[in-house]
Amino acid sequence: MTRARILLADDYREMRETVERLLESEFDIVGAVAGGEELLKAESETHPDVCVLDISMPRVSGIDAANRLRDQGSRTRIIFLTVHEDPDFLQAALDTGARGYVLKSRIVSDLSKAIRSVLDGELFISPSLTLGTDK
Repeated sequence: MTRARILLADDYREMRETVERLLESEFDIVGAVAGGEELLKAESETHPDVCVLDISMPRVSGIDAANRLRDQGSRTRIIFLTVHEDPDFLQAALDTGARGYVLKSRIVSDLSKAIRSVLDGELFISPSLTLGTDK
């Protein structure tokens, strides 16, 4: 069975290393980059199945990078891994076409599940989050 290919983007090296260690036994990590610009270049070179990216990155944010991937016709599935619990960030992420939204505080319990879910065509949002539609 072929392992899914994962590309990581986070501006904090320690977070990239943590995610790599967490995922490497189950998935093939094809790259780990520090920003949105690097993500766009690496995605076109490695053609990952899933990109796991932070929202808040310098120069090109994760939201902007995901929008550019979508506009370029990329078939890579997007999962945001973020500290942002605000429903507006969640909605902005989903508006890019992202299929996953995982809180960094739930990385151990949620990230592998999120990747498997999006690979199966499902949407995954960390269970503690809501879209805030009950205003």
